[in-house]
Amino acid sequence: MQTYEGTIERILFDRTEIAEAIERLGRQIARDYAGQPLLLLGVLKGALYVAADLARAIARSPGGPSHLEMDFLVVSSYGNSTRSSGEVRMLKDTSENIGGKNVLIVEDIVDNGLTLSYLQALLSGRNPADLRSCVLFDKPYRRRVDVPIEYVGLVAPDEFVVGYGLDYQEKYRNLPYLAQLRSWVFSE
Repeated sequence: MQTYEGTIERILFDRTEIAEAIERLGRQIARDYAGQPLLLLGVLKGALYVAADLARAIARSPGGPSHLEMDFLVVSSYGNSTRSSGEVRMLKDTSENIGGKNVLIVEDIVDNGLTLSYLQALLSGRNPADLRSCVLFDKPYRRRVDVPIEYVGLVAPDEFVVGYGLDYQEKYRNLPYLAQLRSWVFSE
């Protein structure tokens, strides 16, 4: 088993707090899309865990969507850095046409807002019936673009965070909690 012993400064949200936030989001989304079809559009790689757990939470909620689909796209704005480059690149587009569908963008985290703004503009041009956004972790402190986020799980501190899908140089995604790394990790 991969361990990161000694590299975690502190746990910000444990697995119970994350699970509770996802269940709450699932209930809200199920209520808002009751009896309607819904396409969850996860933004990879980070939102893999969020999208999967959110889909299950929506399915557990009474009176939810009539049909739940999932699709994924891949965008990048960080590379191997701890700060966004400011340039959003599409690496993999959706697999299907979203025209006329209720689409919910599922993001792991929103920091400066550039990635979500890019996706909202791109996808709204494809004529979905409804387009909303869900983010598990919101970091509004460095927002460069004002983006609407209809569903927010938790507000994360103004720190570089890892875990629950979020990485540092492709490490730490598998942690079942959100954590802050020790500062010496970045100098390695």
